[in-house]
Amino acid sequence: MSSPTPSPAPEQVEQEGGPAAGVTRPRDGVFAPTHALLSLALVALITVIAFEGMAVSTAMPDAARELDAVRSYGLAFSVMLTTQLLGIVLAGVWCDRVGPLPSLYAGQALFGVGCAVCGSSNAFGLFLVGRGVAGLGAGLIIVAGYVVIGRAYPESLRPKVFSVISAAWVLPSLLGPPIAAWVTTTWSWRWVFWLVVVPVVVALLAVVARHGQIAAADQDVEASSRDHRQHARAAWFGLLIAASAGALQWGTHELEFAWSVQTVTALLGVAGLALTAPLLLPRGTWLMRRGLPSVMVARFLLTCSFFGTITYIPLMLVNERGLSLGAAGTILAVGSLGWSTGSWIQGRDRWAGRREPLVSVGGLLLTTGLAAIVAITHFGWNPYLIALGLVTCGTGMGLGTASLSVLSLTLTPAADHGSTSSSLQLADSLGSVLGIAAAGAVFAALHTVAGRDAPVFVTMWLGLCVVSALVVVAGRRIRT
Repeated sequence: MSSPTPSPAPEQVEQEGGPAAGVTRPRDGVFAPTHALLSLALVALITVIAFEGMAVSTAMPDAARELDAVRSYGLAFSVMLTTQLLGIVLAGVWCDRVGPLPSLYAGQALFGVGCAVCGSSNAFGLFLVGRGVAGLGAGLIIVAGYVVIGRAYPESLRPKVFSVISAAWVLPSLLGPPIAAWVTTTWSWRWVFWLVVVPVVVALLAVVARHGQIAAADQDVEASSRDHRQHARAAWFGLLIAASAGALQWGTHELEFAWSVQTVTALLGVAGLALTAPLLLPRGTWLMRRGLPSVMVARFLLTCSFFGTITYIPLMLVNERGLSLGAAGTILAVGSLGWSTGSWIQGRDRWAGRREPLVSVGGLLLTTGLAAIVAITHFGWNPYLIALGLVTCGTGMGLGTASLSVLSLTLTPAADHGSTSSSLQLADSLGSVLGIAAAGAVFAALHTVAGRDAPVFVTMWLGLCVVSALVVVAGRRIRT
């Protein structure tokens, strides 16, 4: 992949990102005529996933009570991430072999069906099936979207594309929680899931409208460096890592400190993840070797600490502090502004060629925000102050995750963007799964009754603070 060669002459063009990226003028932007409709289609996809994530987080306390699954609260989130792992690995293979379009179409269909099943569930088991189907679809969508960005946009525009995509979280993050709270209290939590199906259909139509442009971006891309045997191997390992993550989730969702079938299952899941994950990520990831391996481990650490914390914040606010679902949703919505701010900062041209320090700064901000949430919970301070902690956490996540997305594509040839995007999203989802599983295991083991769990939340989140602090180290190991 050639690097851009800027020139002061406005009429001069630059060739970036290989043949598939095409030729573009430096003044072109993400919403210039060449890229406008494709950018809108990508924004539509991310908006759907963002709305589902933020809205469901707000509605879940009510759904857990109705389905008699408070102790298994974290499982409702982690099972989706578990099947997302499988979707991510399969999408990497699929995109490398036939391009991103089949993965995009299948992913949107599965995501919509999964949400519809969740809304129709009368038992927690069926609810988990719906979450699993939606997670599989989300995994296919996310990786395919990254491949489209790597192939259809020049390298100089990619930071801005990721900035716009992160900004696509703003409206769903601001409106999703309040809307979900209103819908839940006015009708039912079920309508939150059913309403998600509508924007899924809209996003699907947007992708269909840009079918030709996405397909054209694949025509001149060289064949993947992985052959059929390697692709088949990756698919089987993807199935194994998803099964291992599922075993871990099931074994820890009602954890007790005693030997049982569930405890053994959880240990087998840990062993499966430990054996499989290194085979699907760049060599040296867990040793934090310089370059792409440190990109992957930094992404893992960020999502592990952030999502392990944020998943339980609504439950703490409602059960421990007595806030309404609407108030808890508002706190999440305000906190989400930080993510967009951090992503906007990293998208500025001044960071071109020196993006690695942003990852370390992101890790530091995330750790600071998590520590503030721990202090607010422990000392019983005004719960609305948690919004400030979440703004700090979100700014760190925006800086770190968007920068890591850009770095992963920069350090990889275009032909292998599918496998690299798959690895990055695998690290992302694996971090979320393990973070939520660890928090869920602590909560299930120490939970007594609602209103007396503040020390449990403090214990969970202190451990995740330590994890987030390691991002600072990983960020310093990215530059080769």
